[in-house]
Amino acid sequence: MSEQSGSSQSEQERTELPIERGFPIERVNEIAEKEGRAGMHYRPIYSMHKWWARRLGCVFRAISLYTLLDDPEKVSVYEPGHEGSTLADYGDDNTSDLDIATLLEQVDMSDPESLWELYPKDIRVEDKKILDPFMGGGTSLVEASRFGAEVVGNDLNPVAWFVTKKELEAGQTDIEVLEEAFEQVKEDVAEEITQYYKTPCPNGDHDADVMYNFWVKELDCVSCGHTVPLFKDYRVAKGRYENDDKYNVLCPDCGAITLVDDWQAESVCNDCGHGFVPKEGNVSRGGKYNCSDCGQKYGIRDAIQEQGGFDLRLYAVEYYCEHCDRHSEEKSVYKNYKQAEDADRELIQEAREEWRGNEDLHKYVPDEKIPQGHMTSERNPIFEHGYTEWTDMFNDRQLLNLAKLMRSIDEIDDPASDYLLLALSDSILFYNILTMYNYTANKVESALHRMKAFPPQHDLIEGNLWGAKFGRGTFQNMWDMVKSGIEYAHSPTERYVESGESKETEEFSKAIGENAQLHQGDMRLIDAKDEFDAVITDPPYYDNIIYSEVSDYFYVWQKILLEGKYPGFDKEKTPRVDSIVTNPYFEKTAEDFESELEQAFSVIHRALREDGSLAFTYHHSDSESWGELLESLCNVGFEVTATYPISADINKFIEGEAVSFDIVVVARPIDDTEPASWNSLRRDIYRTARRTRKQLEENRDLSRGDIGVMEMGACFREYSKHHGKVQRDGEIMDAKEVVQEIYGIIQEASDIGVEDVFIDLLDTSNVSYDDVNKLSRGTNATPEDLKEMRLYNQDDGFELGTWDNEKRQAYIQERVNGDGGDHLSNLDKLQFLRYRYEKGQAVQNYVEKWDVDDDLRELAGRLADVTGDDTYTRVLGDRDITSY
Repeated sequence: MSEQSGSSQSEQERTELPIERGFPIERVNEIAEKEGRAGMHYRPIYSMHKWWARRLGCVFRAISLYTLLDDPEKVSVYEPGHEGSTLADYGDDNTSDLDIATLLEQVDMSDPESLWELYPKDIRVEDKKILDPFMGGGTSLVEASRFGAEVVGNDLNPVAWFVTKKELEAGQTDIEVLEEAFEQVKEDVAEEITQYYKTPCPNGDHDADVMYNFWVKELDCVSCGHTVPLFKDYRVAKGRYENDDKYNVLCPDCGAITLVDDWQAESVCNDCGHGFVPKEGNVSRGGKYNCSDCGQKYGIRDAIQEQGGFDLRLYAVEYYCEHCDRHSEEKSVYKNYKQAEDADRELIQEAREEWRGNEDLHKYVPDEKIPQGHMTSERNPIFEHGYTEWTDMFNDRQLLNLAKLMRSIDEIDDPASDYLLLALSDSILFYNILTMYNYTANKVESALHRMKAFPPQHDLIEGNLWGAKFGRGTFQNMWDMVKSGIEYAHSPTERYVESGESKETEEFSKAIGENAQLHQGDMRLIDAKDEFDAVITDPPYYDNIIYSEVSDYFYVWQKILLEGKYPGFDKEKTPRVDSIVTNPYFEKTAEDFESELEQAFSVIHRALREDGSLAFTYHHSDSESWGELLESLCNVGFEVTATYPISADINKFIEGEAVSFDIVVVARPIDDTEPASWNSLRRDIYRTARRTRKQLEENRDLSRGDIGVMEMGACFREYSKHHGKVQRDGEIMDAKEVVQEIYGIIQEASDIGVEDVFIDLLDTSNVSYDDVNKLSRGTNATPEDLKEMRLYNQDDGFELGTWDNEKRQAYIQERVNGDGGDHLSNLDKLQFLRYRYEKGQAVQNYVEKWDVDDDLRELAGRLADVTGDDTYTRVLGDRDITSY
């Protein structure tokens, strides 16, 4: 094993971990790309209940693999599917001589993949105790527990605590007991619930199952009193099957559902012959309605408050008919859309009367008011839309059915009742009056589809709580996901990529979560000291989604059955003030976040053993946030030993500047730092940056942005040894100043400029600002440079400054008209010539004036290659072209 250099004897003796010497980001990203799209198939355990911004399981498995394996004497490797036998036991010639010590020693920055051989194996480590003080949805703990580590988790939020508790207990839960409990609930309430989701089948004298009911809010016009339905347009859904090139739209005159070729063009109702343009609804931008009778435009929020609320009208139904399906009808016959009928409205009235006449059921729905907060007020003024209590987010039929289901679950014994509650809690994402219909995908979207807030809908969807054969977010569906997660926890598998092909291992013999402890509360109150071998976590980002506020949506339902059973479920809402996040509602600023995060790192430092390690994911954005992070870590006694980019970009929920990738940061406790002058440290950092870049460029197939991030980590490691003692001109430099200097040093060590970054952007599919930010890392270019040159703009969505971009051409023309081209770059010149050629204007005089050199010709060739447009090269040399 190599040893890590440091400033004290203890650090010199400390074993350097594989993750400090290298990390296989290429291999992790191969899996992350696939797992991010199909998580429920890769790791069903994380689909048991929603939690926000979950890191991918493959990322934390890889972090665990490269963090926990440090002593080959305490590592056992089992082949999945061969219970109780190590690889050596059954004599596979290719693996029986597996030498863990050699695999560990071979990991370095140039080639970190020796240890990757173990990724799909059933690995067990001895005597490892892991902490995640910000466990959230529990990904880090689940993955570490699969290695046999003792895991300890903490979270302030009781919903996160409950979800993670159920994940880690799933592997020890009797599946047969759960199935029996589900059948008991099904027998108890399924028919009572589904009777309210029947509709006359339009194809015969029988009923069909309702998948979704389509509702619209209505207001009275303040001028003429006419009822105004709040349709932004009259789309119902995209056509299906043989009609997938058409659209189902609502006739605003007779209410029929009719198929049209183009919902944005003049259409005619097939039932009444009324002509209309489906695109033209009566809700305009700015949140106003437009009365079709008198033309009055008025603010919807104002009207709702003045009229004391709104009315709801059922106008359409999506149905599935089992009878027609059995008789081999076409798909568009047995599964389609229809106009709402009197029979549908009668069921609504029956449910309303049953709900209002059964007071005993009311104790099974929340009685709390929606609390004021940043998410509900600043970002989404839900109160102004007439919602004041949590039950306002549901209609009477929904409350009736949810209460019946809750009562039935309440009668089930533990632990099955918890898992049934988990399924119900997740199903209310789709069973409420905040949901919307995804017109193009023909499916319902959840109440939190905007992620950061509760978005009131004007036209909304009521699903079938228990569920028909088809439909999203039903209780049956959610229960199936919970059950799949439990089955996975009993016998997990691992998916990986080999030669570009996805593969899945046999089942591992070790269940998830056999040695786990969870705590609910402020992590700053953790009193552990010298206890943990590693902390593996995903700490809060300063402007992240305020989990406490959005998780209240689940909490108020869960607490009905969990209050008195578990700690943390005895308050009206989840803890808020103690959350480490900026929150304008409580006047918690970015400075408060920095201070509180530093307190958190201090607790982590104390909890770690002397030779322990901290590995965490961080949502990287800019040099300032890097400086804040480095300052917080170093101030409490950590040194950063490595950083790695991970392209696991799953819903960040970050306000402001977008980020394109996550960073894995590795840090170790350091006893003391040594004084250094900035001049000497600068030389060390410069050499480190150049050496790191050269090593990576020669040995690995990484993007420049990825290399830049790893350079930063190597430079941070150099600085960390001297934090708080770096002098320049007689003054101590802080981490933020040093980070700014490191950015400059890395750019000096690179000869890659604006033109190189722009060509990379041209070669990037679905290009966005994220790519600008990432590809500029470790170059002489900055996003600001490219923006100033109009090589991209974000005025009307993201646009690259290609030769035909109006803003880019205006920038170039201004310089052409200036000082004779002295201020023109080669890229400016080529795009200018390309534009003139397209317009049929002369280019030869400019070619001669600019004295074409090898650099210009080389750039023209690169542009032609990346765009497939050889005009770039032809304008420099083909007389037939240049003599226009």
